[in-house]
Amino acid sequence: MGLEVDKLKTKKRKKNIYYFIPRFGCLRSDDAVPGAEATPAPEADGNGRDHLPTHLIVMVNGIIGSAQNWRYAAKQFVKAYPNDVIVHCSESNSTMLTFDGVDVMGKRLADEVISVVARHPNLQKISFVGHSLGGLVARKIAGLEPVNFITSATPHLGSRGHKQVPIFCGFYAMEKLASRASGLLGRTGKHLFLSDCDGEKPPLLLRMCSDSEDHKFISALQSFERRVAYANARFDHLVGWSSSSLRRRKELPKRRGLLENPKYPHIIYEEKLNAANPKEEISLDAKVARGRAGDMEETMIRGLTKLSWERVDVSFTGSVQRFMAHNTIQVCLNP
Repeated sequence: MGLEVDKLKTKKRKKNIYYFIPRFGCLRSDDAVPGAEATPAPEADGNGRDHLPTHLIVMVNGIIGSAQNWRYAAKQFVKAYPNDVIVHCSESNSTMLTFDGVDVMGKRLADEVISVVARHPNLQKISFVGHSLGGLVARKIAGLEPVNFITSATPHLGSRGHKQVPIFCGFYAMEKLASRASGLLGRTGKHLFLSDCDGEKPPLLLRMCSDSEDHKFISALQSFERRVAYANARFDHLVGWSSSSLRRRKELPKRRGLLENPKYPHIIYEEKLNAANPKEEISLDAKVARGRAGDMEETMIRGLTKLSWERVDVSFTGSVQRFMAHNTIQVCLNP
């Protein structure tokens, strides 16, 4: 009896300790995810037949994240479109699996999506919503009609360039050290810092900005009706504003004069980027691949902006969640 009481006390103490651990969005891992797929109950149409959702929304977590991070946002999608969507929060790349590399995670996500589609033969459309690294994983893959491709705080240009990881405060020495130590984050770290070597091939993120004989990266991205990049203009310590918004630094809007959206107060700037030149050939020769980070950034920007994008700049100034902006933009919690 005394032993059982001690076990109960220990269990309670652990629970209390866990209660005080901050649950920081993509930095949180949960072993028990209550359900990665949010599917509304079918409703009968006028002829008495069940009306089944035809639009699949796939939500992809960021580094060290899990399906649990999308739980709140998934519920909001189903609440807003109860008869139209099935929301699937990807489970194939959680916690430590996010260090395996963008290519490996992309293959796992593709297999997962195929299995989801097989379970729901009524599906006709597909949209992707990726947070941070999840946006790159979703770009690695792309039967169904592609509708929306949405990223939030995604390092489209990688993390190697100057000021692309704001926590380093623009110090070149720290940026160089991080680049050299990128292997500590596994294959994913090397992909993010453009230091991966695959024979004579350029870094993966560079290759993902054009089509090749083996992979039609840009063509797959172009197949979506709409592409949206949400970016933190302030307080994101992990991903630079220019990288997540697909801009050159000189193209970033001036912080002064940015107006809040009266309906969505945290949105401070919106713009539609028309396709630059869809027929332009993007060079990925060895010279560019071995060149400066700035040269590779320029190549990636030119490749990705061949397509039209909607840019949405966000600032959580005045919010208590601003210091966790990188995770706050994911809408993990009810604001």
